Amino acid sequence: MLVWIVMALIALSLIALVLYFRLAPRIGSDPAGARQARIEASPNFRDGKFQNLAPTNMDMPVSVMGKVMWEMLKGGEGREPVDTIPNVSFDRAAWEQLPDTGFAIAWFGHSSLLVKMDAITFLVDPVFGERASTFSFAGPKRFPFSEHMRVDLLPKVDAVLISHDHYDHLDHETIAQLKDKRFIVPLGVGAHLGSWGIPSSAITEHDWWQTTHVAGVKLTLAPARHFSGRGLTNRFRTLWGSWVIEGRERRVLFGADSGYSPTFKELGSRFGGFDLVLLECGAYNMQWSEIHMMPEETAQAAVDLNAAVLMPIHWAKFSLALHPWKEPIERLSKKAADLGVPLLTPRIGRIVQSADRSTSERWWEAIR
Repeated sequence: MLVWIVMALIALSLIALVLYFRLAPRIGSDPAGARQARIEASPNFRDGKFQNLAPTNMDMPVSVMGKVMWEMLKGGEGREPVDTIPNVSFDRAAWEQLPDTGFAIAWFGHSSLLVKMDAITFLVDPVFGERASTFSFAGPKRFPFSEHMRVDLLPKVDAVLISHDHYDHLDHETIAQLKDKRFIVPLGVGAHLGSWGIPSSAITEHDWWQTTHVAGVKLTLAPARHFSGRGLTNRFRTLWGSWVIEGRERRVLFGADSGYSPTFKELGSRFGGFDLVLLECGAYNMQWSEIHMMPEETAQAAVDLNAAVLMPIHWAKFSLALHPWKEPIERLSKKAADLGVPLLTPRIGRIVQSADRSTSERWWEAIR
């Protein structure tokens, strides 16, 4: 009798899980209709899914997957800060008074930031919710900050840029508060936005190397070595990428998530270098090294890109791997020094103009 009860509970749990992924708003929606037809016409979509340019192994043995999941659930020393991270309160008035030439950035932890280029403000991968997770009640929770960024603290935003649909880059809770904004996203991501109330007229979707302009600022969706998916069965159904943001005189790369690949050298050659590159540095592991760079590879990618300055992102807000939270910046700092790569490390929330390295601080060192 007990066996039947256990089996029934397991069956009910599986049914509940399937229903959650089908019905929960935060999961989003899969592409269909004309959107799916455009996806299938893409040269980057083959055999029913989007493909990376470089061969990328996404297989992980069940035994290894189980061990990684157990280690994630168990937690580990140093993976999250004990102390509150003392970030800088974002100064909206100062942002709005920035000069109309050049560029500025303000980073809010992980991969969420503002970029101002020639007076045009872009909000990039905004994740202001409590968790970067499939579930609102469980999963990776943001680190303690002295003040978390919120939508109501934002300045006027001209466009929202999204790199891909993973939960730590596309947040239902945040997007639902941005329904009056223009969105520029990779192919297929508009399906999620539409299910969350963003009108189709406000969404522009791009394939790799396609460009658009926002009041004179040129945007190019460039390839990245990664993947997509928010549900149980929709991996590779939407595209992923990085964003090149070009003004009249300056050029910035938002690298988003990417394993190391030849594309970095191609970007450096194609665009002639960058005034600032924002590259991922965190959530890495040898088990998924082809889709997330090791910190040393991040420094090398900056060299490949002909970057004047490198700023690490994708760290300091969520624990998404097994390494200590400070390890990414410590390893990157050492390798960047070895390679002669200028590093920009401002406090979270601080406004930085023209990649001014005098704003850099080793702020993480004093935090347990």
